[in-house]
Amino acid sequence: MSQKSKTALLTRSLGRVSFQSKQLPVSEGFRTLRTNIQFSTGSREMKTIVVTSSRSGDGKTTTSSNLAIVIAQQGKKVLLIDADMRKPSLHTIYHIPNRKGLSTILAGQQVLEDCINQTDIPRLDLLTSGPIPPNPTELLGFEEMDELIEGTKKLYDFIIIDTPPLLVVSDAQILLNKCESSLLIFKSGKTSKQDAKKSVLLMKKSEAKFLGVSLNQNKEKKLKDAYYYTSEE
Repeated sequence: MSQKSKTALLTRSLGRVSFQSKQLPVSEGFRTLRTNIQFSTGSREMKTIVVTSSRSGDGKTTTSSNLAIVIAQQGKKVLLIDADMRKPSLHTIYHIPNRKGLSTILAGQQVLEDCINQTDIPRLDLLTSGPIPPNPTELLGFEEMDELIEGTKKLYDFIIIDTPPLLVVSDAQILLNKCESSLLIFKSGKTSKQDAKKSVLLMKKSEAKFLGVSLNQNKEKKLKDAYYYTSEE
């Protein structure tokens, strides 16, 4: 098996770990993240959550997918959106074709209803990225993206949006200003202090409420603490 195939297999496995291995400490970590997010919002209605990171490889897609799973396991109807139209991967995690999706909707080629995919996880649907477009940043800024978000809020209890890394392209910043909340993913031993500071500053400048930071793969603690949540007021 090639290294690329091994990486893809690992991504698929970790992206669904909360569903496939509910008893693992890391699965409990995602449930703790869910609980802390719910506590942080209190009685305020919050349906849209943007998940991003400083750089690629920090675990934002793994967190997005598992967070969507554990919220669905609570009995909520959840839509997971792959808004990383540069390097999409959620369709591989759920073994769903990516011939149509967010990019074709925003380009006016499809309608939302024709692009929603049911997953094998109860109450969890997926909107894939669609074919990689030449102008992803421009597409996300279209009025059609605002309409899509508002439309999905009428159909789902929660919408989790996976975006490209914050410090690489401006796609995530566009979505931060369109959604109600945001979560930043750091990877222990990888995310530099400089990148962390820049990312937090950008998040706080956005109109969306910055929920906090999730530290991924913290080797100084036990596996059960690999994902945790800190509130940023």
